[in-house]
Amino acid sequence: MFGYIIINQGEMKFKEYDIYRAYYCGLCRKLKEKFGIRGQITLSYDMTFLVMLLTSLYEPETFDGKTNCIPHPFEKHKTKSNIFSEYAADMNILLTYFKCLDDWEDDKKYNRWLFSEFLRPFYLRIRNTYPDKAHRIEKAMADLKVLEKKKVDDIDKAAGLFGEIMAEITDYQADEWQDGLKRLGFHLGKFIYLMDAYEDIDKDLKDNNYNPFWKKYENPDFDEECHTILEMMMAECSKEFEKLPIIENIEILRNILYSGVWYRYEQIRTERFRA
Repeated sequence: MFGYIIINQGEMKFKEYDIYRAYYCGLCRKLKEKFGIRGQITLSYDMTFLVMLLTSLYEPETFDGKTNCIPHPFEKHKTKSNIFSEYAADMNILLTYFKCLDDWEDDKKYNRWLFSEFLRPFYLRIRNTYPDKAHRIEKAMADLKVLEKKKVDDIDKAAGLFGEIMAEITDYQADEWQDGLKRLGFHLGKFIYLMDAYEDIDKDLKDNNYNPFWKKYENPDFDEECHTILEMMMAECSKEFEKLPIIENIEILRNILYSGVWYRYEQIRTERFRA
């Protein structure tokens, strides 16, 4: 359930892309500092969006730097990092840990179980730092797993549980923006869950795994119906976003919400029709 909240680079200015890349590299560096190479390889675009969203809203002190990385060992990249880079790094590990356990339970992929064991000490540390948040995320994940095992035919309920998880992650602190951020995260989480289901529908049916779209799949207008549902989720997410008093980096964030997520959708749709 990662990699859907991305930019559409073709519609960005070079300066905007450089800023986005700096936050991405800053998050990568923070993951390495806190969790080593194991943490670094969990890096996701989704959490880069979270860093930029919270940074643009709260405007904390942000530090510029330069760093090398394994993919580009001879070229230094600009980085931007702040308290939200650290927070997003923790949340990234938390989500990756649960995703590994989910993959192990669904497909019995030994490498996913092994990686969850590698991440477990970090997960326990993060749970101690955010005990209430971690408890609510764990409960939502457990409820979602029960629903999936029962193959409950309720798209909104299944997506809503992952929405609750993302609502917890976007809920950084109790203040005047808390409710709006939680609603944004809730609808974003539903979108991520349903986009993942749309991408995996053929594989899930073949492997007899749960997919919330399994009953709709035989409909002749399946793809159009999925697009309509996804549009509804992003419309609600974007509505909450536009209520926030964000000025800095707003064009980058709008690129992600109004274009980037649909760029990824079109890639998935093209692959589905090509298969």
